[in-house]
Amino acid sequence: MAGLVVLLQGCSSIVVLNPKGTVGAEEKSLILTAAGLMLVVIVPVIVMVVAFAWRYRASNRRARYSPEWSHSRLLEVAIWVVPILIVAVLGYLAWTKSHSLDPFRPLASAVPPVRIQVVSLDWKWLFIYPDEHVAAVNEVAFPVNTPVDFFVTSDTVMNSFFIPQLGSQIYTMAGMQTQLHLVATQVGDFAGISANFSGPGFSRMTFTARSLPPRDYQAWLARARSSSAALDEGSYGQLARPSENDPVRYFSRVSPNLFDTIIREYMGSHPRPPRPVEMKE
Repeated sequence: MAGLVVLLQGCSSIVVLNPKGTVGAEEKSLILTAAGLMLVVIVPVIVMVVAFAWRYRASNRRARYSPEWSHSRLLEVAIWVVPILIVAVLGYLAWTKSHSLDPFRPLASAVPPVRIQVVSLDWKWLFIYPDEHVAAVNEVAFPVNTPVDFFVTSDTVMNSFFIPQLGSQIYTMAGMQTQLHLVATQVGDFAGISANFSGPGFSRMTFTARSLPPRDYQAWLARARSSSAALDEGSYGQLARPSENDPVRYFSRVSPNLFDTIIREYMGSHPRPPRPVEMKE
């Protein structure tokens, strides 16, 4: 038990196992349940390997020697029934949870959701608030205990949008829109990452997800509205150029339908290909 406590001390640094939202909490429960079911087979097998090797060692003359033994009904039942039951339970969990935790499925809540449009770039994240007409780079904020509807696309190669402590990740793809619905149940700043290799800057393609009390969220919006920068097609073209370690920036005005324009660039008879990623040797 003492050794188990020592080993579990490292779990606090595994953010997936330290969820701060309802989706993340359900995913943690699913991970632990699946791991527990698999340990039902793994632990006895490991114990029996050691026990059998010790009991039937050459020097143990008390162990029964049965060279003609070939079959045991009890052993056959254990070998087949237990794994079948575990696979059946895992299959049921996978089926039900893949539907209840579908990233495209809106979260049930009496609180109106916050809509945020997400664009993955090289190597930064752009967050557009279509209802508030503001935008931010490498920082996203939302009220605590409020559903957040993320609408996600890419203006470069495929990437993956992930806030580990809040839940599921979702791919970002040029010319397509994916969705992710999350909610934070605690106030705090959570790490957001690029979960898909997309070139030399992907490891530093991080952002901060801020779950704020309603009053602080309004203050954050006021800070964004106080910015002198505007995000139109011209300034967006500059922003979309590949760069690394971009600081947090705010835009007080956003060109209408900018998100839809980014998606439409890759549609039609002659779509614009994603910007190539320069790979360092």
